[in-house]
Amino acid sequence: MSITLRHAESQSELVACYPVMRELRPHLADAREFLSRVQRQLAEGYRLLAAWQDAQPLGLAGYRVQENLIRGRFCYVDDLVVAASARRRQIGARLLDAVGSEARALGITRLVLDTAIDNALGQRFYFRYGMLPTGLHFAMPLT
Repeated sequence: MSITLRHAESQSELVACYPVMRELRPHLADAREFLSRVQRQLAEGYRLLAAWQDAQPLGLAGYRVQENLIRGRFCYVDDLVVAASARRRQIGARLLDAVGSEARALGITRLVLDTAIDNALGQRFYFRYGMLPTGLHFAMPLT
């Protein structure tokens, strides 16, 4: 069956994406929380590109255009996930290709994402895709 890439925009499309996103973000309590958070992010420029097979999303790339002093304007990929049952079908690469094409159309020349230090499989995919590490991301709770 054919896989098409298009943005999830309607409430029902976003809710349909929840099971796939939960594979990457298991801390999301339910589809309602996911929808609420995504809708807030959409208001700030976030977009959610999905790889659809019929009405079923198989992979997702959540991204946004950002700007800072170190990089200038760049496209930041917040979320990249392919359902476990659909991996090894080049869906992740197709999603990144499409996000990269959209960024280039906006005059953006850099694609950036973070991955966990212990995500060896993700890191291997990013290396094969042609991405290289450029630094470490540090964080701490403010509680």
